[in-house]
Amino acid sequence: MSYATVISPVEVLSADDLGRRRDWSDEEKVWIVEESLRGFRQGSATARRYGLSRSLLTTWRREYRNGLLSVSTSPGFMPLSISPPATASCEKASPPRPEDDKRIEIGLPNGRRLTIPASLDPIILARLLPVLDAS
Repeated sequence: MSYATVISPVEVLSADDLGRRRDWSDEEKVWIVEESLRGFRQGSATARRYGLSRSLLTTWRREYRNGLLSVSTSPGFMPLSISPPATASCEKASPPRPEDDKRIEIGLPNGRRLTIPASLDPIILARLLPVLDAS
């Protein structure tokens, strides 16, 4: 006589079966509420269709009646002000000096080499180096 045990098949549960919460946007809530109000006794059917509890749909219906659920029907506009273009603060270039043909080569940590005229203003070089080193 053999002893056999029956093993039930494995049941796979998905996230929908586990009752995962979903964040509904106000637009989706309004759509679902309006759909539930279209016909006679559509609340339960609509709640089942979207996987909602009837009490949640009832809460949304109450919020809809009280004006707490609203969707803007027209796109919103932001105030815009146009200001005149900012003038660039450029210092007047100094007249060319005889040593303008001299060049300095700088080796950057990222492996690039930068060749600049020896007469380049140190302030401009200080602004230029971090940009070149970062890229």
